[in-house]
Amino acid sequence: MRFLLSSEQRAFAESLDAMLTAADTPAVVRDWARGEHTAGRALWSRIAELGVFALAVPEAYDGVGPLPVELAVAFVELGRHAVPGPLVETVVAAVTLAGLDDPGPAKRLLPTLVSGEAMATLAPAGSYALDGDSAATRLSLSDAELRLAPGHGPVRPSLDPARRLTSLAPGGELLATHPPAARALTWARLAVAAQALGVGLALLDRTVTYVRQRAQFGVSIGSFQAVKHRLADAKVALAFARPLVFGAAVTLDPADVAAAKVTACEAAYTTARTALQLHGAIGYTAEYDLSLWLTKARALRTAWGSPTACRNDVLSGGGRRW
Repeated sequence: MRFLLSSEQRAFAESLDAMLTAADTPAVVRDWARGEHTAGRALWSRIAELGVFALAVPEAYDGVGPLPVELAVAFVELGRHAVPGPLVETVVAAVTLAGLDDPGPAKRLLPTLVSGEAMATLAPAGSYALDGDSAATRLSLSDAELRLAPGHGPVRPSLDPARRLTSLAPGGELLATHPPAARALTWARLAVAAQALGVGLALLDRTVTYVRQRAQFGVSIGSFQAVKHRLADAKVALAFARPLVFGAAVTLDPADVAAAKVTACEAAYTTARTALQLHGAIGYTAEYDLSLWLTKARALRTAWGSPTACRNDVLSGGGRRW
């Protein structure tokens, strides 16, 4: 099935692409990985100004949503440009807060998330949270309760240097009992799937450009049949993932979202392996921009559910496996 974006959705994607292209996101990513957040926070504010975080929030809390299709459109572009920060987690925090029976926490915390004034991170209880050192709102989620964590532990290394992991301090303010954990997981996986699709598309574009420029035996390596086959396989995998991502955004069915997540993440991972092979040794170097997308593709593959967990959820019709 072909999912054609409306003119408004295409314009939204184009405006995000133009803004992120001008922002020099590779430099922002490298600063973020070093714990220097000034450029990242400035970029975060511009993303919020374009309404990205408002897409997950109802009008009652200063949002325009929930609009999952538009959110998927946005996250494809965010992945294409490797934007750092707790993007998925801020959206999931917003969705979770908006779904509480008591509107008090949402009224208190959501306006600053929508405006970009604050970042949020959310993690299943006992798991590491993404960018807990930069988030003002840190939420610990379980089936039984949602808590506002009072602090965070030291930053730990990750596969992706720009994904800074921290533990959340135990205890904290109890915001709700029996929060909508299943809904939170569904939105998290949708955002990750769209982000991974964007990462894969960027890797493919950069690799196609590279193989056209690199020459061996007097011709570009892109003219070699074996290279064409590898790129074709990556392109087909990403093309197959795209309708699953947008189809899942339409239905928000947990099984559909799990299928989209595993397909998009595996397509991005396959494209990353192809990109690395065709770039050769230069692809391994941290100084080369390609590495920013390579590490992100690997990290997103297991974020908010491993491939095995997502496949099991597809077979069981949804379920919930962190």
